Amino acid sequence: MRNQSLCSSAKSAGSLTRCTFRSFTDSAIDETNKLGESEIHALDRALAALSADPGMGDPIPNSDPEIRWYDDDVENVIVIYYVTVLRSVIVIAYVEA
Repeated sequence: MRNQSLCSSAKSAGSLTRCTFRSFTDSAIDETNKLGESEIHALDRALAALSADPGMGDPIPNSDPEIRWYDDDVENVIVIYYVTVLRSVIVIAYVEA
C-alpha cells in the first residue's frame, strides 16, 4: 500500500482545521493510472467529499474492518474504502470512474 501526498483541509467556524490523509492500495493506484483527466477530476471531487464525511459510503455487510462502498451517480464514481480507527486516514481499496 502506498501513501499519496493528498491532504484535504476542512475549516468550520470555531473548529480546528482537520486534515485527512488518503492512502491507496496498489490495485487502486493501478485503476487511477487508467483514468483520463475528466475522470481524475470526478474522482478528486468524490475523495474530497469522503474526506469531509467518511461515513457517506454504505457499509458492506459482514466486513471487518468496516469496508464502505461510495457510489456517486452524478460523477459516475465508485470508491471502496475503509477508515482507520482514529478516522485520520482513508484507505482507498478500489476506484472506478
